Amino acid sequence: MINKLNFSVSYEAYDQFADLNEADQSLCKKAEAALATSYSPYSNFKVSTAVQLADGTVVTGSNQENVAYPSGLCAERVALFTVGAAHPNAVIERMVVTAHTDNFKIEQPVTCCGSCLQVMAEFERKQDKEIEVLFYCIDGKILKVNGVKNLLPFVFVEERLEASS
Repeated sequence: MINKLNFSVSYEAYDQFADLNEADQSLCKKAEAALATSYSPYSNFKVSTAVQLADGTVVTGSNQENVAYPSGLCAERVALFTVGAAHPNAVIERMVVTAHTDNFKIEQPVTCCGSCLQVMAEFERKQDKEIEVLFYCIDGKILKVNGVKNLLPFVFVEERLEASS
């Protein structure tokens, strides 16, 4: 027997930056400022992330390219791995992802790749709490998603890989 199933994605869409609350605007601006730290001489496509921890600390990251593809790393993983290394027991409340290029106008929010989503899912599992993610298109729309399962419904999970207590 074949069962056809559906799932739905829940998110909020904002038409412009001014529609966001003050806290979201502030985090978006921090992500936008982090674009300056992007090392993207090959793609000229800068991506940055601002991650807010439960204690209010903000950690930023930006994409880091390398001539030996795929040795670079996405902005989201740079920021998340920094959180893991510098704040190992912190709880991530929310994060903003944004992008910029001089090559063309970005007209829609840029979303995460599958590898970054999987890393985000690991943080959610570790902290037993969903992460709110904003995809911020500078001078454009913003999407807000609560929890990685809305972005990666078939996230890889295998409890038997966890160390035994």
